[in-house]
Amino acid sequence: MTNKKKPFVLAVAGPTASGKTWLGAELAKMYGGEVVSADSMQIYKGMDIASAKPTAEEMQGIPHHLIGFLDRGVSFSAADYVNLAHREIAGILDRGALPIIVGGTGLYMDSLLENVRFSEGGSDEAYRAELYGFAKENGNEALYARLAEADPEAAAGIHPNNTVRVVRALEVLHITGRRFSELKAESRLVESPYDPLIFGLTYEDRQLLYDRINLRVDDMVRRGLVDEAHDLWETSGMKTAANAIGYKELIPYFEGTMTLDDCIDKIKQETRRYAKRQLTWFRKNSRIEWIVLDKINKKYEILEKCQKCIANRADM
Repeated sequence: MTNKKKPFVLAVAGPTASGKTWLGAELAKMYGGEVVSADSMQIYKGMDIASAKPTAEEMQGIPHHLIGFLDRGVSFSAADYVNLAHREIAGILDRGALPIIVGGTGLYMDSLLENVRFSEGGSDEAYRAELYGFAKENGNEALYARLAEADPEAAAGIHPNNTVRVVRALEVLHITGRRFSELKAESRLVESPYDPLIFGLTYEDRQLLYDRINLRVDDMVRRGLVDEAHDLWETSGMKTAANAIGYKELIPYFEGTMTLDDCIDKIKQETRRYAKRQLTWFRKNSRIEWIVLDKINKKYEILEKCQKCIANRADM
C-alpha cells in the first residue's frame, strides 16, 4: 500500500479525551489492523483508570499492544518504547495486518515514526541524584522550570510531573552541553522504516475539549479513581504514579490537607494543561492530517474523511 519500499502504517494522535481510542479501533476494524499504543502511562500494570487505559469494550475485539505490560516503578524510556514498538509492528506485518499507532505521548510517536536515534549516550549518576534531590526539596514544578528555561522545546513535550524524563533531558544537557531537542533533531539521520499516515484529532474551540476532559475526570472518579490512586499511594509511594495526572493530585486528600472536591478540580486543571501541551507538540508535525472535531463531529463523517485520506495515499 502506497510506498512499495516501506510498510504502510496508520497513526492516530491528539490530546487526551479527543477520541483516539475509538478511532483507532474503528480503523482497525475497517482495514484489518492491530493497535500499538503510544502512551507513556498505559504501559504500566494497575494504572488503569487515570491513564484512560482502553476497556475490553473500547478495544472492540481488536488486538492492542504495549498496554499494561510493565510493573509499576520500573523506569521505561522512549528508546525502550521504540525498540518494543518496532518488534510489535514487525509481528503485525508478519500476520498480514495493518499496524495502527494510537496515543498522545508525542515523544513516543515522533521517535517511532521519524526514526529518532537515541545516541545522546552517557550518564552522570551524581548529577542525576542531585536533580532528584532538588525535585524532592523544591517540587517537580521547580525542576520543570529549570528545563523550560534551558530547553523549552524539550519541555513542551514533557509533563512537569514526569520527573524521569525531565531529569533525563537536563542530564543530557549537562553531559553534552547541548539541548536534548537539538540532539533529537540531529538523530533523524536515517529515514523512517515506515510510510506513515497520521491522523490528528483536535478542536478549534478549545472549551469543547476542556468540557470533555472535565466529564471524563468525573467518570473516572465514578469508576474508582480514588481507590486506584490510594492503592498506588500505599503500595508504591507514588514513585511512578506521580508521573500520571490523576494520582499525584490526590495525595493531599489522602494526607488530610485538602478536600476531595478540590483535588478533583486540580486533576481537571492539570489534565487541561496537559492537553494544551499535547496540541502544542503535535501541531509542529506538518505531516499530520487534522480532523477538526467541532467541524466534523459525526462518527461516520470522521471515518469518511479517514477513508478518503487513506485512498488518496494508496493512489500516490
